[in-house]
Amino acid sequence: MIGKVIFALGVSSSLAFMGARVAGKVNMNVGVSGDTSISAGVELPPLPYDYTALEPHLGEQTLKIHHDKHHAKYVTVTNAMVKGTELENADVVTVLREAYGKNQGLFNNAAQSYNHAFYWNCMKPNGGGKPTGKLLEHIEKSFGDFDKFRAEFVNAGLTAFGSGWAWLVWTPSGLKVSKTIGADCPLTEEGSIPLLTMDVWEHAYYLNYQNMRNTYVDVFMDNLVNWDFVEKQLPANA
Repeated sequence: MIGKVIFALGVSSSLAFMGARVAGKVNMNVGVSGDTSISAGVELPPLPYDYTALEPHLGEQTLKIHHDKHHAKYVTVTNAMVKGTELENADVVTVLREAYGKNQGLFNNAAQSYNHAFYWNCMKPNGGGKPTGKLLEHIEKSFGDFDKFRAEFVNAGLTAFGSGWAWLVWTPSGLKVSKTIGADCPLTEEGSIPLLTMDVWEHAYYLNYQNMRNTYVDVFMDNLVNWDFVEKQLPANA
């Protein structure tokens, strides 16, 4: 694992997302709160697993290039753009929200810093399949059953034109699937809390699956999703 030791994604009103390396491991705590006990601006978190941990589904080279090059560049550019401004020490969610609709370049880089940090935690070795417990109850209530949710989420990933993201989002009216293009993310929508994301930019999967996005999407759902992490993103009163 590489990267800075501490990474905080603070949220001004609804979501607090942070990670810290403790005793050699990455400890991620995500909840619905306005408080962040760790604040370090926009930094690059280490992967929450080894580079080879997701093989054979996503290879070592894919993770090294994706994390160490693409994700790292978004963080570097974000910090360069906020240097000397009132946002210099702000967390990444504050930066992306302040930039939204005002400074597209800053928004793109800050949002991609957030999106990638969230994406890494949405995967784990031996993941995927069907969730259980409270999360499954919410999925069944909102979509009818898991298979209907899966079909809708997969379709969002396959129909995001060009580069983008598929999302499962909590809203006050229930869970929803959405897709965003480029760097856009649900944090710009009032009341929306991201639960799960899938990166469908080509650099996320091309070394393993070339142009076969549909294969990558199926593999993500069947073998990679970290449902434990996803469930922890639900509001405490959900």
